[in-house]
Amino acid sequence: MAPSSSAGLLDPSVFIGEYPFRDVPHPEPDILAKVIAREGITHAWVGHLPSAWADDPTAGNVALYRALEPFRVTLSPAPTIRPDLPGWESALHDAAKAGAAAIRAYPPQWKFTPDNAAMRELALACAAHKLPLILTVRFEDLRQRSARDTAGDLTGAAIRAVARAGDGVRVIVSAAGRDLIEEVHWGLTAAEQARVWWDISWIWGPPEDHLAKLFRTIGSTRFVFGSQWPLRLVQSPKANLELLPSDVANAPLGDPRTWSGG
Repeated sequence: MAPSSSAGLLDPSVFIGEYPFRDVPHPEPDILAKVIAREGITHAWVGHLPSAWADDPTAGNVALYRALEPFRVTLSPAPTIRPDLPGWESALHDAAKAGAAAIRAYPPQWKFTPDNAAMRELALACAAHKLPLILTVRFEDLRQRSARDTAGDLTGAAIRAVARAGDGVRVIVSAAGRDLIEEVHWGLTAAEQARVWWDISWIWGPPEDHLAKLFRTIGSTRFVFGSQWPLRLVQSPKANLELLPSDVANAPLGDPRTWSGG
């Protein structure tokens, strides 16, 4: 498996912190640092898992910065910004100053409608700071989701609305399956498609070979590595890359660290 660029393999879809609905193994940053080193991942953009359900993510962002401070060589913060709260623009500015690699937002958990204007404003503000915006489709499959977790999956309409917000917007969508990826991608213009990457954390490998089919039709550079640790194993997306058929086995992944915008 080749890294996504000369900078090495990036995982932008990992978390630290407790999951509100069940125990997860090893949500600590020191364990995450060891896991990615063991798996040959050179860098990760880390979110604070409890912040997805927080009314105000400010305290979670502070905890994220503090927890990652000893590991900043390999672990960069991806804090949460909620754009319907007063002062969110200042929070975004502070995140950029604090060395954030990306920004996370969670429209389903915040009960946003797909056409939420605040999300478009956030996407444009992230673009002004040259920060990708990470959106998460799901944390768990509906079949195993806690009854206390009432948020639905992120919709294709919500993703398209953010991608259409304007030039310079950069979006990484985590935990999407093939059906949602195709729905969104083919519903966008070529310029809008170029603003979106998809992580591979929830895309099936053999025997369905969804990942190979998406590489052939959409292009491998619209995809990035992603694991969703600690909710999912890092080894799963690695195995799916290693099991790609020969015609796409060496296809390069995209790299949001080097992309200049839409």
